[in-house]
Amino acid sequence: MRKESIDEKWTFRRGFVDSLGSLKEDPGIVIDLPHDGMIGTQVRPDAPARSDSGYFVGDLTNYTKYLVIPKEWENECVGLYFDGAMMNVTVEINGCKVGSQHYGYAPFYVDLTDYVTFGKENRITINCNTSMYVNSRWYTGSGLYRGVKLCHGPRVQLVPDGLFVRTREVADCYAFIEAEAEIANRTLDNRLVEVSLFIYKENSDGKEYETKRVIQINSGKSQVAKMAINLKNPVLWDAENPNLYRIKVIVKSLGVYRTHFIPEDTKEVDEEETLFGIRTITADSIRGLMINGKTVKLKGGCLHHDNGLLGAVSLYAAEERKVRKLKEEGFNAIRTAHNPPSAALIEACDRLGMYIFDEAFDAWGIAKRSGDYSQFFANDHQKDLTAFVKRDRNHPSVIMWSTGNEIPERGGLNNGYSLATELAETIRRLDGTRPVSNGICSLWSGLDDELVGTKSQLQNTSEGLFDTSWETITEPFTNGLDIVGYNYMEELYERDHEMFPERVILGSENFPKEIGFRWPMVERLPYVIGDFTWTAWDYLGEAGIGKAVYVDQDDPIVKTNGWALMPPSGSPYPWRCANDADFDITGHMMPQGAYRSVVWGDKKTHVFSYHPETFGKTEVMTMWGFPLVQDSWNYEGWEKKNIRLIVFSNAEEVELLVNGKSLGKRKVSMERPMPYSVIFDTVYEKGEVVAISYADGKEVSRGSLGTTNEPFEIRLSPEKESLRADGHDLAYVGVEVIDKHGNVVPDAEMSLDAQVTGCGALAGFGSANPRTEDNYTDNETVSFRGRAMAIIRAGYERGNTTVTITAKDKDGSVKSSKQVILGVH
Repeated sequence: MRKESIDEKWTFRRGFVDSLGSLKEDPGIVIDLPHDGMIGTQVRPDAPARSDSGYFVGDLTNYTKYLVIPKEWENECVGLYFDGAMMNVTVEINGCKVGSQHYGYAPFYVDLTDYVTFGKENRITINCNTSMYVNSRWYTGSGLYRGVKLCHGPRVQLVPDGLFVRTREVADCYAFIEAEAEIANRTLDNRLVEVSLFIYKENSDGKEYETKRVIQINSGKSQVAKMAINLKNPVLWDAENPNLYRIKVIVKSLGVYRTHFIPEDTKEVDEEETLFGIRTITADSIRGLMINGKTVKLKGGCLHHDNGLLGAVSLYAAEERKVRKLKEEGFNAIRTAHNPPSAALIEACDRLGMYIFDEAFDAWGIAKRSGDYSQFFANDHQKDLTAFVKRDRNHPSVIMWSTGNEIPERGGLNNGYSLATELAETIRRLDGTRPVSNGICSLWSGLDDELVGTKSQLQNTSEGLFDTSWETITEPFTNGLDIVGYNYMEELYERDHEMFPERVILGSENFPKEIGFRWPMVERLPYVIGDFTWTAWDYLGEAGIGKAVYVDQDDPIVKTNGWALMPPSGSPYPWRCANDADFDITGHMMPQGAYRSVVWGDKKTHVFSYHPETFGKTEVMTMWGFPLVQDSWNYEGWEKKNIRLIVFSNAEEVELLVNGKSLGKRKVSMERPMPYSVIFDTVYEKGEVVAISYADGKEVSRGSLGTTNEPFEIRLSPEKESLRADGHDLAYVGVEVIDKHGNVVPDAEMSLDAQVTGCGALAGFGSANPRTEDNYTDNETVSFRGRAMAIIRAGYERGNTTVTITAKDKDGSVKSSKQVILGVH
């Protein structure tokens, strides 16, 4: 079916709409989709989900649009396609309920054919309900956060997401491909249908291949047209070479079949296009994961679905930016933790070259939170899993499926062993080309009362796994898995290989600070195919799971090994972000990201400082934390006090100079807890610190820190200067507080105001501060570590948009005002 975006100009209201009268009582506000109805609300200390949601509160929201369905579509089928809607959604047409969907992440289609009035205006009303507390372990957002498409096509049609292309083999200069097109016949007659298929290289109109098939489809039924394709001299897709093709399918009814064929002349055709890539995947314990016959180690990061200042809104520009920055750091894979991602993210990974570990569920039938998906799983999981796989199975970036994360049924409760196999087999029936996995953790949950007392109750740790009961208890759960995901259990890899020599192991979730001593093991063991850090990009909710503090050695918090810092008690209001990632929510790389890039081979030298007040203190850190270091040399009032610096380098040795005076060279440590690092202690004095890395006595690279002057003005750094006038494009405008020499002042906290006029709108404005009451949808924020970010969203009109950012001193007077003009074309 043909799809067209209808994201422009919806009316948004809070509350539940159950009649035309309730629409008249509240005029609402006009918004464009995708839209998050939660991100603009005020956080509250009494939020039912507390730190889980970053102290945001769910509610009832609704969206209305009046839409003329053309008279010429009267003999066609019409529907709405949602890439996801958060959550417990009902869809109404002209006051009549026509569809519903519980799971907020799965795509779904609602057929409107028998309800719309053709040639007239129809009212679409969509109610969303995120008020069922507590419905998630992280910030979900609310509403139509992935947009809506209007679909239409003839009565003989391609079903939504019914096109499937898979590479069977690449050999002898050919790609041997199989294509399937699922066609529905909604007429009253049995029909013969011609299905034509065309393949093009992406960004090219020249056909690479074409074929066709004629099939019979009986009235009210659907049938799959299957076509073999032998494509000569194919260009293959992988993360380093993201070569893409387009496949186009045209469906035409040739006529009626009764006792013989009765042809009819019609111009009605249905068509659909999709991107795909040619590549092969295998995984075994001898050669590991192989893409196109080459062994690949997954340098992975887990990724929640929100986009920081935008909330849950998913737009291609935001997802593309995120993938691009992760790739620049060295990532080649992401895990969509713990749910189906947006189609926009999948497309960005296809185009830029990023492998995806595509995950379906965070919960099955046993709840993790009282209002989560578990209450709908029994009735809905087959429908939602099918929709998810059918949407994503053409995309070459998707290399692995996951049926779930840390599922309580892993110990067999709730028929868990059988469920695990059933879900894996469902995926294989829909797509047999990719391995199936699941992120399995230790047995801190999911056991009955008799067994639970015998196991360590520490969450996500291999501590206490001295016997092999974990392997014994979870072995039936792994029955349907091609790759077994291990969450935080690296210590078991080699022992488990002896027990299960054919098992392929994936570090599906691991602590960020441990990458230095874990990655060499991943590279060494062929049956371990990669490592996924928690997390690659900071997110809203699960607030404060990554933090470090520095206390006296006899402080009681030391004995808790960081657990006292964990949410909810360790993350009181207004903690908002997880604070555990390589990139903060604005896209600025953190020291954690610099460290990982060095472990993965980056030749740069990165130097960071600890605040002098931490010197001599004991570091207490959550398991998801990272040392509290900064790229700062601004410590006024701490002159002549002891200070510690840390340098990340994969060279042999590092020399540190403070104001030109060398502190000597030191060998780069390759020992726990932080291989690829060097520690220097000195006395703080203003000026410049330079770290120089050496290999074989020769300089490899250098990094530096410098004391800045006082804040002088702000600098605006737009990441692009023009936007497409499609209502979806974004421009990220960095805001930096700088001194008179143009250096970012890393401890500057200045009040900022944003004003946007013209053909764009302020979609998000804020900083990466993990503890804040900021409303990212208003025009005020305070810089954090000298930085903030404004996100500009294009409208549908062409012209210019002007962005003005004003910085104010503590007394409210204007310190600096800067302006940029962006074109909207």
